[in-house]
Amino acid sequence: MLVLAGSIRLPPENLAVARPVMQRMIEASRAEEGCIAYSFAEDLLEPGLIRIFEAFRDREAQQVHAQSEHMKDWRASWPALGIGERQITHYEITRAVET
Repeated sequence: MLVLAGSIRLPPENLAVARPVMQRMIEASRAEEGCIAYSFAEDLLEPGLIRIFEAFRDREAQQVHAQSEHMKDWRASWPALGIGERQITHYEITRAVET
């Protein structure tokens, strides 16, 4: 399993315009084969900070996602939304334990 966790930052005044764009990205990503989880969440203490969590069956599924049309559309929307700062870390998980 491959897990990606990180954040993006945009001007808080752009959140209303960004929400439907993010929603389209999330819905399309969740529909991909090999996508286990995909979510964006607004940080309650830092307006404009969006936390990202993604989980894919394997690296190949994540690579298909990275080359998808909805990913290209999402990235193309960044300048208009004011998305600048981006930080993502990839974690390769060999075993997951639910508690």
